[in-house]
Amino acid sequence: MTELAQLLVDWEAVIGLEVHVQLATASKAFSPSAVQFGAPPNSLTDPTVLGLPGALPVYNARALELALALGLATSSRIRMTSRFARKHYFYPDQPKNYQISQYDEPLCEHGVVDMFIGGELRRVELTRIHLEEDAGKNTHVGATSHVDLDRAGVPLVEVVTEPVMHTPEEAAEFVRALHGLVRWLGISEADMEKGQLRCDANVSVRRRGEDRLGTRTELKNINSFRFIQHAVEHEIARQLRLVESGGRVERETRLWDAVAGQSHTMRTKEEANDYRYFPDPDLPPLVVDPAQLDAIERGLPELPAARFRRYTRSGVGADEARTLVGERALADYMDAAIAAHGDEASAKFIGNWILTELLGALRAAERDVAASPLPPATLAALVRLVEDGTISGKIGKEVFEESFRTGEAPAAIVARRGVQQISNEAELGTIVERVVTANQRQADGYAGGNDKLFGFFVGQVMKETGGRANPVLTTALLKKRLGR
Repeated sequence: MTELAQLLVDWEAVIGLEVHVQLATASKAFSPSAVQFGAPPNSLTDPTVLGLPGALPVYNARALELALALGLATSSRIRMTSRFARKHYFYPDQPKNYQISQYDEPLCEHGVVDMFIGGELRRVELTRIHLEEDAGKNTHVGATSHVDLDRAGVPLVEVVTEPVMHTPEEAAEFVRALHGLVRWLGISEADMEKGQLRCDANVSVRRRGEDRLGTRTELKNINSFRFIQHAVEHEIARQLRLVESGGRVERETRLWDAVAGQSHTMRTKEEANDYRYFPDPDLPPLVVDPAQLDAIERGLPELPAARFRRYTRSGVGADEARTLVGERALADYMDAAIAAHGDEASAKFIGNWILTELLGALRAAERDVAASPLPPATLAALVRLVEDGTISGKIGKEVFEESFRTGEAPAAIVARRGVQQISNEAELGTIVERVVTANQRQADGYAGGNDKLFGFFVGQVMKETGGRANPVLTTALLKKRLGR
């Protein structure tokens, strides 16, 4: 048992997350400057971003649409009239000395996000989803600091969970689920390496059985699923060692150093009143048009959790279904293949071909599923050939490879190569008789109890038929002929 596992016998961790998601807009939250990753430093600014006198903010209508889509997809309560506030703090990457955010009147409240734990769906309650603008970026090189304000003013949503998670694995899985959801909806690229999705984790510990929350610390700006799990695990262990030795956890913000595998203090205790929130006097209340909200809701795709349930009801395993809904393009391919096949009962078989043959071929070709040279209808046609016994599964894999490479239809490949499966009982019975007669010594050995020899006979029949023998019928005929 690990040190952390031993400590958690008597203690429980409580975790809440704050995840910042950059919205996929062409321009910034309150001004017309472009949003573009990798532009020359400080080339994407304007008077509003810089907070120059006389510059007035106007909220980006497209950002509102994207935020509403996320709110609806998480079953949040939408506030039809919300308000922007100024969050005051001084930092070099915030030229106005305040950030435009939402405080007591956020756009969305009390939603849920479905995540996968142990092959099952679990719902994580959200406190809120609110709108805000991003800050710039500081880069520190030795004693020199550089400030790039290109990111300042980029539109964000902040997704805040209730403190309902208890393990580092759950924390990482929630961020993975949210990452998948925003990409599924097309509201963010959510590229963590580009800072388009960043996570802050609030961690505390308490004795098992207690209801009161312990003193929490905040881990800032973690930008990978693996780092989230490691950072939370490290912080739980740090707090437990502290309280077990008689110390006290201090309310503070800590930075995670992924290279060193440890955190260090960034700043001490902060409360909401430290930011001196008040309604932004330059921005009117944000009013949602009911007709617009209805249109956005009608345009939502079937969500990952709904598809997961549909696939598992059709016989797809939980792990396989989870992989299939991990990317919308993959799930769309699956649905198109099922539709082309025409039988929902074949979903499990189709899913297996997608997850093994198709994904393997796409990885080897370094292509995305959206650019697959093998259309869903072609895969469905191949699956039907295997299901109805026209070709064996082994031959099916060979036909798949050729169809993927050349674009030729599976039925045409089967006809040209003459690899139809032999399923005629009389024809296959003649071959079985010939194989057994030619290998009488092995037949006697099998009759004497050497069960391993049965595989020898199956192999001989397959060799005789070039792999075209129906394996089920072959097994039945051999058992009948060999007498066991």
